[in-house]
Amino acid sequence: LKVRLIDDILEKINNHLPSHIRILGLKRVTGGFNSKNKCDARTYSYMLPTFAFAHKDHDVQEEVYRLDKETLERVNKLLSCYKGTHNFHNFTSQKGPRDPSAKRYIMEMYCGEPFVRENMEFAVIKVKGQSFMMHQIRKMIGLVIAIVKGYAAESIMERSWGEEKVDVPKAPGLGLVLERVHFEKYNRRFGNDGLHEPLEWTEEEEKIAVFKEQYIYPTIINTEREEKSMANWLSTLPIHDFNSSAVEIQANNKNSKNSSDLEGSDGCGDDSD
Repeated sequence: LKVRLIDDILEKINNHLPSHIRILGLKRVTGGFNSKNKCDARTYSYMLPTFAFAHKDHDVQEEVYRLDKETLERVNKLLSCYKGTHNFHNFTSQKGPRDPSAKRYIMEMYCGEPFVRENMEFAVIKVKGQSFMMHQIRKMIGLVIAIVKGYAAESIMERSWGEEKVDVPKAPGLGLVLERVHFEKYNRRFGNDGLHEPLEWTEEEEKIAVFKEQYIYPTIINTEREEKSMANWLSTLPIHDFNSSAVEIQANNKNSKNSSDLEGSDGCGDDSD
């Protein structure tokens, strides 16, 4: 697909798009360029209400909760543990512990300073990695929330990278945004060849920030306030068993079912009619 670089091309394209869909920048690339295959890293953000980090033993009103410095430091300490190469088979589906593709490299992960919108405090987690599997980021964040809230011990992170199957909760999908795709190898080879520009978007940073404030953040905030996706998900955390492996949980469930079957056949069920 080729595009003629006519005058004011961005403005002319955007005039035909709805206001919540914008083209913010345009750069010439090499022939046969494939954005998926040439991408060597991705950065995602995850916006969430900070009451998600309140300890489970504290009675917290969602709108008045404010994240303290000590808790934010602990969150960032836990998030930084993901840096490097780990086996994330417990953070996705249909991947075994010895599947080489379950190993992923995380370059950075941190939570920014909290801010208030619509009387509720939010924060944004950023994560940059070579590539991600389905549900991986949501489970990475879900596990940190479970630890900070006091449902799981910090040691579960090391366990989750081992071969055993660990129960890792998956945080809500609301708030997850693809922030940027990185083309660092491409930039080193072609970015300064005199014909092409580096695929970087520093000049568009201000427009991106304005767009997020106008459309992305309000959508996340309003949906959270109306549907309470985070609050509803947090109520499911006590159901998870962070001390047992998934194999032990399945065995316990099977034993419970067998026990109930025996009780039901002991003249106390429908047979007694």
